[in-house]
Amino acid sequence: MIARELITNDVPPIRSSETVEKALNWLDEFKVTHLAVVDGTQYQGLISENILYDAASSDMIIAELNVPLNRPFVYEDRHIYEVMKMVSDMQLSIAPILDKSDNYMGLTTLPSLMHLISNTSSISEPGSVIVLELNQNDYSLGHLAQIIEGDDTKILSTYITSAADSTLLEVTIKVNRKNIQGVLQALARYDYVVNASYSEIDYQEDMKDRFESLMKYLDM
Repeated sequence: MIARELITNDVPPIRSSETVEKALNWLDEFKVTHLAVVDGTQYQGLISENILYDAASSDMIIAELNVPLNRPFVYEDRHIYEVMKMVSDMQLSIAPILDKSDNYMGLTTLPSLMHLISNTSSISEPGSVIVLELNQNDYSLGHLAQIIEGDDTKILSTYITSAADSTLLEVTIKVNRKNIQGVLQALARYDYVVNASYSEIDYQEDMKDRFESLMKYLDM
């Protein structure tokens, strides 16, 4: 999935000729902490709630603030992973998307990305989750697939997390079976360290708790 396919109309851009008051009202209405500032089709940058709250008067127009705007964006043909990385690295609530002529096309939002991630990661599919810890040099998706599929189980999705100061990886694997005792035993025979495993019910409850926590954060 590429950036142009992520565009949503949930949050409109705001013109630099609009007032600070209008921008603040939009932040509250659309539950975001940033707005894309445009002049016609030209993307000027993102304005954050901090800049708006620091304005001398809510009657000022955005162009009068005379503050440099950060200008993060992704081009329309960039992969969803690049969009996710920018949002994560810069702690953004929206991700502006431009065409190759640098014209503003639209944006995607953090909740929209979370919804897409949940679908593309097979989170809603029935099954179970296994969390492994292993050294970077020992990681082979092919070998893991061979072990797991040897127990008549299919891998639905995987993702990897790691710390900058560590050589260890945490590999999370979603599989299509509720009973994974055979898979866990097979992984143990190959000396894989299983940090955690979740049945479908456990996993759904865990994801529900995480999602509710995220929604509470977004509503702050």
